[in-house]
Amino acid sequence: MSKLQVQKQLSGDVLVLSLQGMLDVHTVPVFESALTEAISNEQFNIVVDLSKLEYISSAGLGVFMGYIEEIRSHGGDIKIAAASPKVYKIFDLLGFPNLFEFFDSVEVAQNKFQAQ
Repeated sequence: MSKLQVQKQLSGDVLVLSLQGMLDVHTVPVFESALTEAISNEQFNIVVDLSKLEYISSAGLGVFMGYIEEIRSHGGDIKIAAASPKVYKIFDLLGFPNLFEFFDSVEVAQNKFQAQ
């Protein structure tokens, strides 16, 4: 069993990807395939729910960087929701809050897409 589970939920034109477990070099392909599938389905408004993510490594952060350009080129975005303080700190150390929007909840992130 993978140390990472990705649950997908489509809410209007916003795809919510809920990550549970650990996102590291071993589990990165699980997250990448979810993003690749979203892009092939032309789902470019993506909220990544990190409320159940226990750990993220630099390899995990790299996935966000690897996909954001293509998603934004289609007018979409990746918004990050509900990261624990421990997980957020890792994003923050690498300057991610300058590149991505972080939200306290999935609902607020989804509403941000609807408002745009």
